[in-house]
Amino acid sequence: MTGPVAATARYSHVAIAFHWAIAVLVVANLAIGLLHESLLPGTIPLHKAIGLTVLALTAGRILWRLGHRPPPLPAEVPAWARGSAHALHMALYVLMIVMPVSGWAMGSGRDVPRPVSWFGLLDVPPLPIGKAAAGLGHEAHEILGWAMLALVAIHVAAALRHHYLLRDGLLARMSFRTR
Repeated sequence: MTGPVAATARYSHVAIAFHWAIAVLVVANLAIGLLHESLLPGTIPLHKAIGLTVLALTAGRILWRLGHRPPPLPAEVPAWARGSAHALHMALYVLMIVMPVSGWAMGSGRDVPRPVSWFGLLDVPPLPIGKAAAGLGHEAHEILGWAMLALVAIHVAAALRHHYLLRDGLLARMSFRTR
């Protein structure tokens, strides 16, 4: 590729805000989810509240995206890279929905289901599911957590490749900086 991406090929400030807010929360929640038993005891209520926040922000992001198309990739981006980027983004969107729902399901199928506290400000009622579905949610949450970690790592690696190796300006499309 030649030269940086034109300034007009940038995401909107709202899309950028959604992206970075969700990114920070997903990374924080992956760390809490992986380390809560050994290094971060007592953080599961925070993990649950962050998960619900990711779910709500993802819903908002999807609604925003329905009315605001993302900027097109430069013509120089090969078809394989376009397809890979699209597949990765779709997988991330699916996981940003399925991960919080599967976590929510885990606590909903107990003998006495309890609401999930959202940062102590409000209680979100349990999902109307049984023990079997809660067990499936538990298994899915764990497996998909590792998948999310892998996809986030690939996404970050691809962004850094574009920025440092290809120097094509694609990372700047998702930056708040105007230049």
